[in-house]
Amino acid sequence: MSKKIVIVGGGSAGWMTATTFIRCFPDWDISLIESPNIPISGVGESTLQSINTWLRLVGIEDKDFMRDCDATYKLSIKFENFYKKGDGGFHYPFSEPDLDGTQYGLNDWHLKNIYKGPLPNSDYADSMFSVMALVNEDKFDKNIDNKLSNFKYGKNTSYHFDATKFGQWLKDNICLPSGLTHIQKEVTEIVKDDDGIKHLVLGDTNITADLFIDCTGFKSQLLSSFDVPFNSYQDYLPNNRAWAVQVPYLDKQKQMHPYTSCTALDNGWVWDIPLWSRIGKGYVYSDKHASTDDALLELKKHLSDKGYDPEELKYKDIKMRTGLHEKLWVKNVVAIGLSAGFIEPLESNGLFVTHEFLIELMRILQREEHDDSIVATEFDKGTFNLRTTKMFTEFTHFVILHYALSARNDTPYWKELLNKDYDWELLNPNITISSGMRYLAMDRMSNNQFQPNGGPHCVAAGLNWHPIDRITEKLDINKLQEEQVDFIVQYLDKRKALWKERVKNCQTLYDYLKGTIYKDNA
Repeated sequence: MSKKIVIVGGGSAGWMTATTFIRCFPDWDISLIESPNIPISGVGESTLQSINTWLRLVGIEDKDFMRDCDATYKLSIKFENFYKKGDGGFHYPFSEPDLDGTQYGLNDWHLKNIYKGPLPNSDYADSMFSVMALVNEDKFDKNIDNKLSNFKYGKNTSYHFDATKFGQWLKDNICLPSGLTHIQKEVTEIVKDDDGIKHLVLGDTNITADLFIDCTGFKSQLLSSFDVPFNSYQDYLPNNRAWAVQVPYLDKQKQMHPYTSCTALDNGWVWDIPLWSRIGKGYVYSDKHASTDDALLELKKHLSDKGYDPEELKYKDIKMRTGLHEKLWVKNVVAIGLSAGFIEPLESNGLFVTHEFLIELMRILQREEHDDSIVATEFDKGTFNLRTTKMFTEFTHFVILHYALSARNDTPYWKELLNKDYDWELLNPNITISSGMRYLAMDRMSNNQFQPNGGPHCVAAGLNWHPIDRITEKLDINKLQEEQVDFIVQYLDKRKALWKERVKNCQTLYDYLKGTIYKDNA
């Protein structure tokens, strides 16, 4: 007897979930219930490099979906005005830093900054990440691996795409051809028993399942029926609304960057996501500090400064709920996507949480593959809840760092963030804290040296937060010989020049896409 999975909710989360089950458990009976009356949020247009793990899991290559989803390649995230107004910005590139030939690892740059600075905050990524040679010139090359150290195309590249189109592509190209049952009806009642959901009522039809997946967005229709507490992050991340807008290219070749831009304004920040045919923009803000009308005026001014006529554009008002449910797997219900929780759009975490939670769920369910029915133990559910909550909490701390390390105090919004006392334990009392400010300041540093994995060191350097007064207890920076410092500085600058030379003949991202993915649709 085939196991039956019922997914409630469409959108990118629902169709990514359906795709994952179909590809990982092709013999199972998969259904997706989608309300014909609830609009799709459809604003998650930017991804992180970890999406490649999920794409490999479900057997999808970039060439399969990019053209149909208005997609472009992404190599980095740029943050501007987060440290101070007019700070010039900094990048968080998607690869490992190149430590080959360095004297003290990542601290070589901090030494350079101490002795030869102050340097632009952008110089950290330029000095430590070879991929910045592409990013700074708006270039892209799928075969650059052998020219740029520590950059791997299949691992370190992510995507900008139309999330609504991506969900529909999964539906039309994988889910429906694989036999998924697509039901377009409203769930009018949830009938429960001691084991969880007994059945869903869809008008005159009852739907049963071994496992129900809640992909109903902020509504959390299935999970909320169990009265699972929701831990709000509003006190730590005040942004709770967004104005989204789609704008045309004014100069496609100049505006198509291989990175997402995040520009801080008076009461939040604006995203800029270059797709193939248009740019996605949106203002993420706190309605405690700006009304919806005032925020829209801020966004319109930003657009006007960029050369657009803001009165010709259409805007979408989005309410966001930041936080996480205390448990994501309760009885026979699992929440995936926004129904589980949401941090805020910074660092492209919405789709990240979706595919990472799905991977965790597949790990738990794989031992059920050949059983007649799903018999998930409380240990299984507890393991999933622990892993996903820990992952979500650590990512939340990472996002908070972008605000906590800011030195802006020019508006009440930024002053509040500047003076906020972050109680990391209270953010999620059920998780042992191993990230966040303490993670950055202590756990991820040994002998006053950043560890190279992850992004905290990029954000810290970009926000002018430096780890060292000493390299180690035995090496006082004031006693470093001038020749040693000059060697470090010359080495970093020399390899920057080398990386730039190696990408000299690479195409711009626009030209590369025009000649490959979109060669018949330029």
